[in-house]
Amino acid sequence: MLNRSSFTTLVVGVFIVYVVHTCWVMYGIVYTKPCESHSDNCIKPYLSKRPKLQLSVYTTTRTSISAENNVDLVLNVDNFDVESRFERTVNVTVPKKTRNNGTLYAYIFLHHSGVLPWHDGKQVHIVSPLTTYMIPKPEEINLITGETGTQQIDTEKKESNALDEPVSHWRSRLTLNVMVEDFIFDGSSLPADVHRYMKMIQLGKSVHYLPILFIDQLSNRVKDLMMINRSTTELPLTVSYDKISLGKLRFWIHMQDAVYSLQQFGFSEKDADEVKGIFVDTNLYFLALTFFVAAFHLLFDFLAFKNDISFWKKKKNMVGMSTKAVLWRCFSTVVIFLFLLDEQTSLLVLIPAGIGAVIEVWKVKKALKITFQWRGLTPIIKFGTCSESEKKTEEYDTQAMKYLSYLLYPLCVGGAVYSLLNIRYKSWYSWLINSFVNGRKSLFYFLT
Repeated sequence: MLNRSSFTTLVVGVFIVYVVHTCWVMYGIVYTKPCESHSDNCIKPYLSKRPKLQLSVYTTTRTSISAENNVDLVLNVDNFDVESRFERTVNVTVPKKTRNNGTLYAYIFLHHSGVLPWHDGKQVHIVSPLTTYMIPKPEEINLITGETGTQQIDTEKKESNALDEPVSHWRSRLTLNVMVEDFIFDGSSLPADVHRYMKMIQLGKSVHYLPILFIDQLSNRVKDLMMINRSTTELPLTVSYDKISLGKLRFWIHMQDAVYSLQQFGFSEKDADEVKGIFVDTNLYFLALTFFVAAFHLLFDFLAFKNDISFWKKKKNMVGMSTKAVLWRCFSTVVIFLFLLDEQTSLLVLIPAGIGAVIEVWKVKKALKITFQWRGLTPIIKFGTCSESEKKTEEYDTQAMKYLSYLLYPLCVGGAVYSLLNIRYKSWYSWLINSFVNGRKSLFYFLT
């Protein structure tokens, strides 16, 4: 068996190896070895020939198109300059199929100017859904008067909320990028992440890759989503474009794949949005610093949990320790967990909070010396006896809580009544949990 010091050393060693390996992987992502000039496997950029390009954005309910039938042109940028960024807002007609909880796709073509994309053999295109499915946020109401946040609510929206089923939401932003570096790839060692976005053609004796068109899905945030109902005929779509470097393109591809993997593991759109915010709303250099800080925070959290559990495992009595404080801490931690659950918080926050709540419940079992015995299928709970020293500690504990309750309880009750009259909640359960959380905050302020 490993003693505590050797186990801690092992954990720290594994952590250091993990950080070093992550740095090496990140370096491999952002750095790509160029092709040597004399090699026959070099793949050159088509953009180096400075072709005259055109950007076209079409919408359709079909997953694949081969002609100009059943598609709507929503944006056309002639003489498209890959070096110049822009942002334009257009109105998109919403088909009946999409209004009935269907999906609408955007087809983005980059092709030669003056030539239709289906007639251009050197065109590149990419597809992105303009809709996604989410459960609508429950309407908050005043539990006493029944008033809502808005004077009028669409009937179909009420029905959707009542069904608590995913409905189609509109992605109001579409962010496009083109890799503009005149980078020459080595055909024998093409990066797998970029390869799937590349389309290559033969020009004379050399191979060229057409412009790499990329859709930044990380910019699609939950705050930009708009619920689609049957009365919606047009919706705004903001199309923005900016050039992107090869290193950032590869990094962004890996991050999008990571978010997609989280969704495959059961993370909701809101959970994925929390991860997207880390990358989109943060400078890349600051993001690297955040990674190291978060990694060390995770290490210290783990060591704190380990030491806390080790301390309580060896604890045989409660002399000098407040049993009521342990009970209150357990109650507070469970309430915080239920509050986060009610607010549909990201799993990234919810899981650690749940683990902490389980540990606090275990501490209560240790503090009260609770044991379980089974009589058939019925559990019998038994409490251990207290020593004289523990009883003396309990007396001081009870006296302190008595004086504290004279001010704490009226404040908690008054705050709960005030919030019931003036603040809107989804349900009575939501009000109760919020009241408990506010009461916990009040106790925390008094104790500190």
